Amino acid sequence: MGDYDEETAFLGQMGPYFWSTFFLLNTVFVSTGFNGLYIIFAGAAPKHHCLIPDANLTEEWRKAIIPFTTVGGEEVQSQCSRFKLDVVKNLSDQGYIPGWDVNLTDLQQEGCLDGWNYSKDIYQYTIVTEWDLVCDNKWKVPFASSTLFVGYLLGSLISGQLSDRFGRKKVVFISLAVQSLSVLLQSFSQSWRIFCIMFLFVGASQISIYISAFVLGTELLSKTMRVLFTSLGAFLFYCIGYMTLPWIAYGIREWRTLLAVLSATSVVYIPLWWFIPESPRWLITQGRAAEAEAIVRAAACKNKVQAPSVIFKESEIEEIPPGRMYTMIDILKSSNLRCITLMCLILWMAINIGYFGLSLNTSNLSGDPFMNCFLSAISEVPAYVVSTCLLRKCPRRILLSTFLIIGGGVLLLIQFIPNTIQYVALALEMTGKFGFTMAFTIVYIYTAEIYPTVLRNVGMGMCSSAARIGSITAPYVIYLGTYNKVLPYILMGSLTITSSVVNFFLPETFNKDLPETVEQMQQCRGLCGRSKKKKCVQNGASRKQPILHEEKSEVQTLSL
Repeated sequence: MGDYDEETAFLGQMGPYFWSTFFLLNTVFVSTGFNGLYIIFAGAAPKHHCLIPDANLTEEWRKAIIPFTTVGGEEVQSQCSRFKLDVVKNLSDQGYIPGWDVNLTDLQQEGCLDGWNYSKDIYQYTIVTEWDLVCDNKWKVPFASSTLFVGYLLGSLISGQLSDRFGRKKVVFISLAVQSLSVLLQSFSQSWRIFCIMFLFVGASQISIYISAFVLGTELLSKTMRVLFTSLGAFLFYCIGYMTLPWIAYGIREWRTLLAVLSATSVVYIPLWWFIPESPRWLITQGRAAEAEAIVRAAACKNKVQAPSVIFKESEIEEIPPGRMYTMIDILKSSNLRCITLMCLILWMAINIGYFGLSLNTSNLSGDPFMNCFLSAISEVPAYVVSTCLLRKCPRRILLSTFLIIGGGVLLLIQFIPNTIQYVALALEMTGKFGFTMAFTIVYIYTAEIYPTVLRNVGMGMCSSAARIGSITAPYVIYLGTYNKVLPYILMGSLTITSSVVNFFLPETFNKDLPETVEQMQQCRGLCGRSKKKKCVQNGASRKQPILHEEKSEVQTLSL
């Protein structure tokens, strides 16, 4: 296949076709912002204590039956125990006064045998209040969150294969339908197990939407528009959905209704099927050059430019056999691809632990949970805007390592902030979220730039799959805060700093053309890179690499 960017250069870098495709594809990402983090509210644990049945207790004993315990240096009512009801009832019947006639510390305690009483000051109903996911069952909440990310893992494994086989567009819209149906069915869950099972499908469909739409946009848009799409576009529109979520949850305090409303929002995407085209790049790799040329000619018509009589030369198209399918096995065949993929896996894993860990932790911060979620989401906006500017002018490798160090460094500093100035710790956490958001934005673009067209979806799917291991563990990393509040920050910070070092061994893609085939890929740095380079030098006398691209874009853009 020839250079697609050169063959379609007559379309220009801007124009109605590119702008309409840009906005239509970006609206898809709003749904991922809606549905990605609603567990923050659906799985929130309101203040609670043991339910006290009507046992004819005096008012003094009804108030005193819940013991106090020390949490974070403060005396609070126990959430998981009470003084033995039969003992308290006997003392109440005899007229004893708690704390005066009876030393409460000498009384025996028992669990919440009659259930719990939940505060409804913030939430009316959550999965925690409905299925009593507290105390001994408290682990079920992070487990439910992890099932979403397990779904991400499964979706990442299959979405690349399905997208490469059936097309980017079909997978995007089928995944939208599956996501909407899964969230709707989840709202009717009658048990925690059913909720978790449906969460698997939500996660699998959601990541399929994100990866397939991301790849579709990078292959449809011009070089200049790709920078906007892959940074300010895709991530900013995701953030719009993320920022809107807390206000929807603020108006709907019951989890079943909240999920049903979020599911219904996907209906607006049905008309987009007739306005978003399939990827011409993918069509060419399938030997469907006529369909690809029809799409490009329609784009030329919208941009009001004259298309040449022949857009894709038949001799160039025939270089890739029609129907050739690339799989994960093809990545394992090359030592260069293996090394690059391994380093990308480490990066994606560390970034996902930090990003989702901080996102899921918003309900544990002091203050209003809806405002905290909104602030966490809005802190991402400047990251997307800044990344759009920096990606035009800065090398990817240095840029990614810089923000990984920022994100990890501030998390390591939080443990030294005293409890008396918690607002400083909150500010540092939001700074860490900014750093992770920048890294999250860059790593998507960086990875897509590294892999060639024939393996891009498979490569990104593999990296995204391994990153889900980090996402799956993120809820449990936050759960460590119940034992020591600084443990999550130490773990996330250390992993992030380590990944910033690994990043320096990846090849630089700044100001490089998008590779179409495996042979056009750059070599990684380090041992694998030196080995491959030596082999290339030995074979250099017997063959000459063709010059595929002779001109560079005047405007620095993302090389997708």
